[in-house]
Amino acid sequence: MKKLMVFALLAILPLGCGGGKTVTRLDTESVTDLSGKWNDTDSRLVAQEMISDCMSRDWLTDFLTSQGAKPVVTVGTIKNLTSEHIAMETFVSDFERELINNGKVRFVASKEWRAEVREERQEQQEFASRETAKKMREELGADFILQGAIKTITDQEGGDRVVFYQTDLELINIETMEKVWVGNKKIKKGISQSSKKW
Repeated sequence: MKKLMVFALLAILPLGCGGGKTVTRLDTESVTDLSGKWNDTDSRLVAQEMISDCMSRDWLTDFLTSQGAKPVVTVGTIKNLTSEHIAMETFVSDFERELINNGKVRFVASKEWRAEVREERQEQQEFASRETAKKMREELGADFILQGAIKTITDQEGGDRVVFYQTDLELINIETMEKVWVGNKKIKKGISQSSKKW
């Protein structure tokens, strides 16, 4: 009888512990919100909406009128002031993409990328032919820098939680320090956690 029970347990054990992994490819534009935390959809939508708002404001037409050329913009520091880990590089890249693709401004690389390009240009002075080496001191200076932060407020009671995200951005004239645009985007998420444990 004991042997029969042991055999039955061994036969059932793989069914309880097994469980294979299923991988499903999703459309990158689809909204997937599994944990309720900041995700790729939030990053993409915030960048699209905020840059669209920024590009529709008077600072752009004022600059075009006074200078007769598109403004040159770069993205500076966007801080994560939330309690979550947020891939800020991805978020910044979303802003850069939106700025470049709207066609209304010229865009220069961010500070960290400029350092690598400068190193490459410096090496060309020594190792590349005179005809192909890129000149020093010919960089395009930015007129404006985009800076900001993401912040959160969390309210929780039992298994229910509401997370409020606010992204604040400022576009600053580098020469005069004038803030020419201030924008914010708010996202509110309700997360309900069942008390049942599996």
